[in-house]
Amino acid sequence: QVQLVESGGGLVQPGGSLGLSCVASGNFTEIDVMAWYRQGSQYETVASINRGGTTKYGDSVKGRFTISRDNAKNTVFLHMNSLKPEDTAVYYCNANTRTVGSDGVSVSTNYWGQGTQVTVSS
Repeated sequence: QVQLVESGGGLVQPGGSLGLSCVASGNFTEIDVMAWYRQGSQYETVASINRGGTTKYGDSVKGRFTISRDNAKNTVFLHMNSLKPEDTAVYYCNANTRTVGSDGVSVSTNYWGQGTQVTVSS
């Protein structure tokens, strides 16, 4: 079993910055893609990053948010700048893990964090 634990949500004023982090723990060989999604007025893919560091961003956050990861610590970060009220949402961490068994078979599994609330308001 794998657990994703998010932290860093909270209340921030418009134009402010906030950072989120998500740590994965449990039984797996490595993590392929880590990502952030959010559920506010609509469900959106915020950003993703693969093990090699290649990133993708949703159109609404490009230029304002930065995703990064520490492979050694199985952690993904989301740094959010120039926050807007429409960024208000519950942010969920997602990880696609790979587990190689003793028989050499590789199994990929997708996991979700519990979510952390980000509120942008004056």
